Amino acid sequence: MSDATLPVTAPVIAPPPAPTPGALMRLALPAAASVMLNNGFRVVDQYVAQWIGVEAQAAIGSCTFVLILLYAVWAAVAYGLGPLMARAQGAQDPQLRGEAFGAGMSAAAVIGLLSFGLCAALAPEIAAAMGLSGETAAQSVAYLRALALAGLPLALAPAVDQALFAMGRTGLSMALHALSTALNLGVSALLVQHFGLGIEAAAAASGLSRGLTLVVAMVVLWRELRPPTESFRDLGMVQRLIRTGLPVALNTAAYALVYWALLRWAISPLGPAVNAALGIGFSALEGLSWPLFSGLSVGVSSLVGRQLGAGRPDLAARALRVGLWPVTAAGLGAGLAFGLLAEELCAPFTDDPEVLAQAVLYARVLAFSQPFVAWESLAEGVLQGAGDTRTVLRWSSPLNILRVPLCWALAGPLGLGAEGVWWGINLTTMLKALGKGHAAWRGRWANTVV
Repeated sequence: MSDATLPVTAPVIAPPPAPTPGALMRLALPAAASVMLNNGFRVVDQYVAQWIGVEAQAAIGSCTFVLILLYAVWAAVAYGLGPLMARAQGAQDPQLRGEAFGAGMSAAAVIGLLSFGLCAALAPEIAAAMGLSGETAAQSVAYLRALALAGLPLALAPAVDQALFAMGRTGLSMALHALSTALNLGVSALLVQHFGLGIEAAAAASGLSRGLTLVVAMVVLWRELRPPTESFRDLGMVQRLIRTGLPVALNTAAYALVYWALLRWAISPLGPAVNAALGIGFSALEGLSWPLFSGLSVGVSSLVGRQLGAGRPDLAARALRVGLWPVTAAGLGAGLAFGLLAEELCAPFTDDPEVLAQAVLYARVLAFSQPFVAWESLAEGVLQGAGDTRTVLRWSSPLNILRVPLCWALAGPLGLGAEGVWWGINLTTMLKALGKGHAAWRGRWANTVV
């Protein structure tokens, strides 16, 4: 690259903070709020769907896993961008940081347009693949097609979030996600409850609200990173990002496809109430607990990546030890809340007694695995911060795939119904946490090249 493409005045990058409990929490708490609020569009859509009907709630609950599959596609760029920018941040290399951001955003835009185009075109086939029929299938098709029209900001958001997290700007991310969620809730309630519009209005409100705040984030990042013009067509950098992010994308895609299979062969045969309960439990309840775990994971990931970039693998390893106790406390707290407050947590999302009973069952069973989910997220933070995404893939996908025959057997032939499905998920979660935890503690991730 010629000298003419370099910024006149290179941005000044501060050295990475030492991994202390205070530094972790300053990163983790805003990141947790950001992840929670980023998931907020699904929670808001699940909430307003109760004013449309049980079929709409079941549709949005089922489409959660379509959205996770879409997120997997976007993660191929985003989760390569995060570790590379963190290392550039730690190495105080503004040129590499700007080049990575420019290439990542142009790739994210192209991938987002293609993925939403396919989603709209194949919406009926997607609903059928999940085992949906009748009004629930029709509502799913309408929701996916409306989201495809308005959802490009949702496709760009993961790359923007990973850039902010890598730079330690979790506070800005939190503020923007808070504004987006508030706008989404207000617009969705106005359109659906007040004007009586359908599920398409909920989807459109999600895309619009995220788009408005994404503009603010892009302006801030553009001014700070100053990406060179050539970076937006740098296919070599795009390949570098995807090489690191692809294992995360494959892992997330496998996760989503496993839930599709569970919906098809284990959950949908149990009836719309169980579908709706899954939506409430997964999007609303775990939509509150998982962001707390993920925020701590993001904080550890940011510390690990920047310390490796600064040439301090010893300080990167300390981040794992610093994160262990707060993650454990968060997992135990979530488990107690799910077990003791299940009905109070689920009641705001439905006025249907059968749906409520099924959602409470989901919460009480999943309470047992929450500490393991927390430990798994900590291990993933270490591994992904180092760019060792292949280890995450190796310990996730096989056990996720195991869920399909295990949950089917527990729910059907063994006669446990919905409770059998939820216990199958619990058991595989525990195994994943043990495997990833061992890999993180062993420390070979410090030698990963990104």
